[in-house]
Amino acid sequence: MGEGRQSKRSSDGGTRTQTGSGTAGAQGPALAPGLYLVATPIGNARDITLRALDVLSGADVIAAEDTRTTQKLMSLHGISAAGRPMIAYNDVNGATRRPALMRHLREGRSVACVSDAGTPLVSDPGFRLVGEALEEGIPVVPVPGASALLAGLSVAGLPTDRFMFAGFLPVKSGPRKAALAELARVPATLVFFEAPRRLAATFADVAEVLGGDRTAAVARELTKLHEETRRGSVAELAAHYAAIEPPKGEAVLLIGPPTGGESEVDLDTALAAALETLSVKDAAATVSKATGLPRREVYARALELSGGR
Repeated sequence: MGEGRQSKRSSDGGTRTQTGSGTAGAQGPALAPGLYLVATPIGNARDITLRALDVLSGADVIAAEDTRTTQKLMSLHGISAAGRPMIAYNDVNGATRRPALMRHLREGRSVACVSDAGTPLVSDPGFRLVGEALEEGIPVVPVPGASALLAGLSVAGLPTDRFMFAGFLPVKSGPRKAALAELARVPATLVFFEAPRRLAATFADVAEVLGGDRTAAVARELTKLHEETRRGSVAELAAHYAAIEPPKGEAVLLIGPPTGGESEVDLDTALAAALETLSVKDAAATVSKATGLPRREVYARALELSGGR
């Protein structure tokens, strides 16, 4: 994809490819053409890898969720943009900015993609850019590092051999309970991102749909000054957050998997939650899939609960 490419043996025994094409940053080594997904700190600015600093120093183009946030991070680590393009790429402008980023990639440049915090593509629009790059045969390179999802999971004290990340739950109670009903029988730790101001309402719905006995945790402000991890049953956490002023910051909410004789989801509860936003037919199909119960049986009960509507 460019002239002057050469392979050099890295210290870990792997092969690192460098190129002379493009307009590499003044501070860093040239990078091979391609899209680099660079993890950035989720709080503590020192939680960034040496490799991530190399990529931010050497990339021809930087695509950032918020260029001001990325410029601040780079400045803290002594990295200058050095006249390189910095393109804002986020949920709002993603569709209009992708063509310019793809043009840079097609022309053989290295593009570093970063979010405001954590690993790109986890709850952000980066996957569309990755998809287009892969369709055109452009290399996509992970530069791993900080992740609120994994950091929260590591300190929660819940099973980690199997977990499911489900992003953000719906803001409104009805759709939120329907979403929880779909996840009720998943045999894994459930992980969500949540705004702390909604923790009380969310835990109330979790207790209603999944039961109050499941073990759970909230990891808030991870790696920051006021970091806090609170553990307990769903019922205990629901009571705690209902009794205090809504906390600030960012939170990872984790709910342990159902176990034998514990947290069995009541069919009526799951159906009632689903019927708040779905038709009888759709609610029955959703709950049947989530619980593994026969669809005909679930549909009949849904009819009863809905008064035959």
